[in-house]
This record gives sequence, structure tokens and C-alpha cells, in this order.
Amino acid sequence: MGNRFSDSSQIKIVSSFAELIRLDFHGDVNAVCWERNLDGDFKEIVSQLHLKDNITEVSAGDLLSLQLSEKGNAAREIILSDLKLLTESGASPSLNLLKKYERDEELDFISTDVYSYHVDRSPIATSTFLCTYYGAASDILPNNQALQKILIPEIREKLKELHSGTEEEFEEFLKEYYFDLHYQPKTDAQPVNLGLGHLWRLSVDHPGQEVLPCIHRAPVENKGECRLLLIC
Repeated sequence: MGNRFSDSSQIKIVSSFAELIRLDFHGDVNAVCWERNLDGDFKEIVSQLHLKDNITEVSAGDLLSLQLSEKGNAAREIILSDLKLLTESGASPSLNLLKKYERDEELDFISTDVYSYHVDRSPIATSTFLCTYYGAASDILPNNQALQKILIPEIREKLKELHSGTEEEFEEFLKEYYFDLHYQPKTDAQPVNLGLGHLWRLSVDHPGQEVLPCIHRAPVENKGECRLLLIC
């Protein structure tokens, strides 16, 4: 299988789950990909699941209750295996059937929803894992191709208009409302689409992290199509 992600210096490709969780982020590398070509009918699973809200969490029991073809069952076994591997490694994976995320439309000059390029933050040493089995896939962006939104002068000035405290309090305000986590792609930015079936591990902003957190965003969903996404 050709390595479609080899042109990006921020991505390291591995060939097993053990490598995925063991590899240390270093230098520019803040995304690790277990590149896979999955054999199974994930669309069949999506067609049988029931969307209760815009985001519906799917349990292992929900998957096991489905009456599936051979290819549908192959897809189910892959998902169950991924859930088991992540859980046994200490993660808390969630399988989501997703119509859409909530949009942040409160401010017209800055967005803090997941469709905006952003990084994840955690008080503990952890990583973000994700795999899109069906539907539109997420994008990541090299850190040198993005600007932190709160450092863009016109955005920063408008945010200051919302806050009347000291400069120190302003910095805390930016963190409290997650403004500091969001990024604007530069005009020549070249996002990398994460594709279907690959299991990714992305770096997170946490104490002790030695690399920059991975900038990523949720995709706009394909019209009339749900996503099937594993994330933790």
C-alpha cells in the first residue's frame, strides 16, 4: 500500500496498534497514523443504526444487536477490536453516529466550535485518538501553516472589547472561553485529510508535552450522510 501521508513532516506512519501508542512525539511530529485499508461494509452498519440526536453514542451492545451481512460483520469486528484495544490501553473511546455538531454563532468574528481549526487541551498527559469509518473525514494542519486567532490584531481587539479587566485577567478570559485553542489557516495552507479507516493519535496541549499540539478540525458533513466516528 502506498504511503499517502509521507509528504508531511508532522505525520509518522506506523503499522500496528502497539506502535501507535508507543511512539513518542518529537520534533515536528505531532500526529501518528496507523494506516489501514479496512475490508468491511461500514455503510451497512450506519444504515441500520438509529440516530436519536445530532450525535448518538453507539455501544458495543448496539453493534452486536445488528443483523449484518458477511462484509457488514467484518466491519463490526474491526470496530469492536478498535474499541477493545483502546480501552485496554487506558483510553475511553466513544463510537459516535454523527449528523452534525453544534455550531458556535454567538460571535461573528471568531468561532470556537469543532469545525474551526483547533487544538485539544488536557490537564493530564494524554492524546486524542480518532478514526472515521464512514462519511466525511477530519483535517489536520501543520502548525507553521496556521495563526493563533487571539494573536490576529483585529480579532484580539474585538475580544478586548468584550472584557473590561486587566491584561492578566484578559489572558485568563481567553483560556476560560477556549478562544486561545483556535487557529486561522494561512492563505497558502495545505490541510491533510485523515481519510477513512486509519486510526490516528494526535498530540494534545498538556503539562509536559514536548511538541506542539496538533491542529485539526471536524469536516462539514456530506449532505444527507451521517459519519461513523471513533474518538477519545
